[in-house]
Amino acid sequence: MARVELRQLRYFVTVAEELNFGRAAGRLLIAGPSLSQQIKALERDLGVRLFDRDRRSVALTPAGTALLPRARALLDSADDLRHHAARIAGSEPVRIGYVSRLPADLTARTSAVARVHVDAWVAPSHTQAARVADGSLDLAVCWVRRDDLHARGLDCRLIGADRLYAVSAGKDAAEVRARDVVVLLDDDATAWPTWNAYAEQFARDTGARTVRICDGGITGPAFFDHVRRSRRPILNSPKSQTAPLPPELVACPVVEPKVYWTWSLVWRRGETRTAVLDTVDALTDGVGDFGIHDPDAWLPADDPYRQ
Repeated sequence: MARVELRQLRYFVTVAEELNFGRAAGRLLIAGPSLSQQIKALERDLGVRLFDRDRRSVALTPAGTALLPRARALLDSADDLRHHAARIAGSEPVRIGYVSRLPADLTARTSAVARVHVDAWVAPSHTQAARVADGSLDLAVCWVRRDDLHARGLDCRLIGADRLYAVSAGKDAAEVRARDVVVLLDDDATAWPTWNAYAEQFARDTGARTVRICDGGITGPAFFDHVRRSRRPILNSPKSQTAPLPPELVACPVVEPKVYWTWSLVWRRGETRTAVLDTVDALTDGVGDFGIHDPDAWLPADDPYRQ
């Protein structure tokens, strides 16, 4: 079968609606003989007769009647595709920032609704939330509390969650109770206020021990040095969830309770731009709850998703 063009299908639908070649040609702004030739070419390409016609009347054949709804559906789909492309091409980029996590399929999820630009500045959660509030970003993936949302005029939806584990010296990856772990607090209030707030709440709720540090050892080699010196497993931060461990250290599941860190997609309350709101829907629809609502799960009291 030869290739059928959308232009020919539009001609077919217009003639079917008018049942008159002259009126159809007028609507399509082409000459009557040209329209007749295009319909004959379409019938030849499809291998069926679409119209019964003589000098006085035009009528759809059974084949034409059967194919008309499909032709209309194809034209509607083509129009919808053009509208989406025009909206994407004509919209401003949607700027999204993050801390340490973005959806792996971000481009696939959002390509049909917006031109999403991932901001190169990777910053702590409180910084990214502030940048959304002041308009430097349109969206950010970060950790927020209910008070943060209220104070900054933000809305949020759950986009991900990490179950945190503890890191211990040795090779025994046995479960460890939350009250038996250590949680580090960093004196650098510029870099780590979000983690410190979370960790202090965790320690109050579970009885875990807190240790103050001043060397940036919440992550990286300094964190591993703290683990080597500690007699207890140390709670790992979400920024190190996927970092490989040195061979002499092991990840231990934390239980009683299981400990979760939520990731929110945040945007300004009252946002009206379609591209931003459609991106929110594309990134959060159907994401699930990641286990955070299980009976043995722990979230801070001011976490937006704590039930």
